[in-house]
Amino acid sequence: MEFISQPWPWYVAGPAIAFILFLMFYFGRSFGVSTNLETFCTIGGAGKFSDYFKTDWKARKWSLIFVVGIILGGLISNEFLMPSQAIDLNPETVTELAELGFANAGKEYLPSEIFSTDNLLSLKGIAILLVAGLCIGFGTRYAGGCTSGHAITGMSSLQLPSLIAVIGFFAGGLLMIWVLFPLIF
Repeated sequence: MEFISQPWPWYVAGPAIAFILFLMFYFGRSFGVSTNLETFCTIGGAGKFSDYFKTDWKARKWSLIFVVGIILGGLISNEFLMPSQAIDLNPETVTELAELGFANAGKEYLPSEIFSTDNLLSLKGIAILLVAGLCIGFGTRYAGGCTSGHAITGMSSLQLPSLIAVIGFFAGGLLMIWVLFPLIF
């Protein structure tokens, strides 16, 4: 159990990801999560309102199983594999987070200032989720895929649009952390 609960070194994780991508390319699949949102909308009947969602969702069954695996993997990881020790964060980061009002900075993976039920159900929490969801939804649609699809599949197949999208994701992340995050918290 100790082996799997620790971060894996790059020389194990990198080739494992490369092997999975090789298998996906071999079987004519592409890695990404955002397409599944389309599939869920199609299953939910969005095709009645927009021709965009009139697709054969059964052809994407394999990717729905992938999403279920992500959810189960996260649940198993959170419940059984999360280390009990403090997070190994840079002391400057811990200080800056504490200045923003994060009481347990460096001690928990999911800060209660964001993820507690009280904060999620507050006006500020709902507004953050709504705006973040709209930005992520618009961004993945506009970029033609999500971060995992572009950064892993697109970059490994040397697609220029994926390189541009990943640069945009990185720039957006920097903007969020250095400009918007201090304003929000």
